[in-house]
Amino acid sequence: MKHRSHFLQGIKHGTPIGLGYLSVSCAFGMSVCTSGFPVWVAGLISLTNLTSAGQFAGTSLMLQGAGYAEIALATLIINLRYFLMSLSLSQRLNPDFGTFRRLSAAHGVTDEIFAVAIGQPSLLSPAYMRGLILTPVIGWTAGTVLGGIFSQILPGIVVSAMNIALYAMFIAIIVPPAREHRPVLFVVLAATAVSLCFSYIPFFGFLSGGWSIIVIAVIVASLAAVLFPVGSGDADEHADETDADRDASGAETSCADNDMSEAGRMQEQPDTEEVRHE
Repeated sequence: MKHRSHFLQGIKHGTPIGLGYLSVSCAFGMSVCTSGFPVWVAGLISLTNLTSAGQFAGTSLMLQGAGYAEIALATLIINLRYFLMSLSLSQRLNPDFGTFRRLSAAHGVTDEIFAVAIGQPSLLSPAYMRGLILTPVIGWTAGTVLGGIFSQILPGIVVSAMNIALYAMFIAIIVPPAREHRPVLFVVLAATAVSLCFSYIPFFGFLSGGWSIIVIAVIVASLAAVLFPVGSGDADEHADETDADRDASGAETSCADNDMSEAGRMQEQPDTEEVRHE
């Protein structure tokens, strides 16, 4: 009974994620199927790979005729963050998680699933993680299949317009953190600049699309690590808070001194008046 309640709670928490994935994966399915992939292949890709950016890059490299090593390394770099997410979640799993269950849960880790799971107040049970992952997987796979079917039914102009949804999703993911954090803004601008160089400078023409992604990711990540080391932003914020607290304490001390001085003057004033009266 306890496992059932945990599973249903996971379903409840995962349903909004699955509904959101349905529309995005529909655009992905339309994009890859209009490029030449069969519907069942697109659905199989989404069932076995829960990553929008990785799937988009991987299928693009497939269409370009890239080799296995190139595709594997490019998608590995794009999806590297999931290693860190899985490592973080592994600290929140209850003792019922064996090796196979851990591997199954790791397969279903996405940005949204990680955010929901890591926010739970108690340890994560296998039943809860099954429910949390189930509906997003269904939504992502079903949306891809529906998108592939729609690409064969809808007019070409509608399909082309729907393909923009993937780029809109990437922009929606990038812009908010870039506005709030300078390191993220630097990474976005640097990646754009280096990518333009690789696209328009003939010297870099020998690199294929997959190797360009790999080299750009390594260059930009290295620059960000040097210019914005982990912890520097927290240290600056802590220093600012310390300075602010110091200023506030100084202001309070100054106000207290002024109050004491004023009280002293008020106590001295009656004595002076009394002397004059005498």
